[in-house]
Amino acid sequence: MGMHLRTLIVDDEAPARERLKRLLADFEDVDVVGEAEDGVQAVGMIERERPDLVLLDIQMPGLDGFGVVEALKDPPLVIFVTAYDEYAIRAFEVHALDYLLKPFGRGRLKNALQRAQESLVEGRDFAARLGPLLEGLAAQGRYLTRLAMRDRDSIRVLDVDEVDWIAVKDEQVTVHVGDRVYLIRRTMAELESRLNPTCFFRAHRSAIVNLDRVKEIIPWFKGSHKLCLTTGAEVDLSRAQARALRKILGW
Repeated sequence: MGMHLRTLIVDDEAPARERLKRLLADFEDVDVVGEAEDGVQAVGMIERERPDLVLLDIQMPGLDGFGVVEALKDPPLVIFVTAYDEYAIRAFEVHALDYLLKPFGRGRLKNALQRAQESLVEGRDFAARLGPLLEGLAAQGRYLTRLAMRDRDSIRVLDVDEVDWIAVKDEQVTVHVGDRVYLIRRTMAELESRLNPTCFFRAHRSAIVNLDRVKEIIPWFKGSHKLCLTTGAEVDLSRAQARALRKILGW
């Protein structure tokens, strides 16, 4: 085929991983550098191994395939593997992202690997094609249900409803959960677009709050307010966003 592809396999089902390894063994230009059985493990392995290609199952408990990609700062080339998801498959085709529909055979895998090599040789920007896919998922109402965050040297996955509020300072985005603070590799704009707006509200350019945690709204100076959260945290509410919040909460 050409250049060697350092490849990582991600699938929560052991038989699926074994079958994929058997199929890939027939391709001398593919080097399997590891396998992960869940999304959190996959993020860590991808960051450590820096593979050229990831064969990534979408439907996994915990952090799914989309969540894995979103947790990565600089995702490698990905071929998504899916049992069946009509919307995802349409989206992959629209954005020219490759996928394998289970069950797939050697011929289909070969085509996908050849395309992956062509993409790498030509230097096609995978991230540029991936962005619109993730935006499309948000537009379809497929909001984030879990977030993958840094916890020192490991990655922690939380359900979004555990999050109290999110802040940005010096371009570093942090997620506040009780008395814990986690780093996250996302922009505020991304989070605002991917979190369910009925639950999460942009209080200020540097803060997003979980509306379920708002205990009190305190008038501040010049038309601004402070939001007091059930955790005791106080978050600034800008004048413009106070108007928007009035409509949502009816205060």
